[in-house]
Amino acid sequence: MQISNETSAETSTWLLQAKDILDEARRLKPGPERKELRETAKVLREIAKLEARSAQPDERDWPRDT
Repeated sequence: MQISNETSAETSTWLLQAKDILDEARRLKPGPERKELRETAKVLREIAKLEARSAQPDERDWPRDT
């Protein structure tokens, strides 16, 4: 499988950080610290989504044949 978008070919730094934080949270017993880590990972995943969306060219930016 070949990925056409160079950005999607690389794993986002934000997603890697989110994964590390979730791994750490899983080692903890349920409680406020674990919940905070899970919330942090959630925010990092959202940042990664926004970054990926902003890296894709908008249709309006493409030159049109006239």
